[in-house]
Amino acid sequence: MGATTLDRTAATDHPVLDVLAERWSPRAYDAAAPIDEQKLASALEAARWTPSANNTQPWRFIVARRGTAEHAAIAESLAGFNALWAPSAAVLIVAVAETAAEDGTPYTHAGYDLGQAVAHLSVQAHHDGLVVHQMSGFDPAVVRERFELPERFAPTTVIALGELGDIDALPDALRERELAPRVRRAVADSVIVDA
Repeated sequence: MGATTLDRTAATDHPVLDVLAERWSPRAYDAAAPIDEQKLASALEAARWTPSANNTQPWRFIVARRGTAEHAAIAESLAGFNALWAPSAAVLIVAVAETAAEDGTPYTHAGYDLGQAVAHLSVQAHHDGLVVHQMSGFDPAVVRERFELPERFAPTTVIALGELGDIDALPDALRERELAPRVRRAVADSVIVDA
């Protein structure tokens, strides 16, 4: 089953926007396709306009294109099976939470706001035909050291971004994960109170 024939649209219980139902996190990236710079810019622009507490915008991004030393450094920080597939992505992005202001005042909402920014980036990228996969499996200390990040900047997630590749080219275990049914727990199991 090639990349062009795969439909991963979620079977939702209630109507949602197509861009949300169709968004998924593939591991098959086209290792030859360069990034469309306008689509990348639009994804970052979507993140820029994310709401944040007091408009503090406590997010930063390290954006590294395949073929650069920065891309290789991020790839080297990846853990486990992420290191098998993610380096093929045209772009690796480290999402960084700014956990405190320059004067040391804590931003207790930084993780929440960064998550929203990445969600906006992901939806925009998917809308524009790119695929996105977010990973917690990486070594933040390696990223912090390589990019000389101050303590108040916390590398939180690595994002693979690019064009969908051939799923059949993945190792068997990864291909099985790509083709497995998409599942989520019921909304009622996520809502603590619904008065």
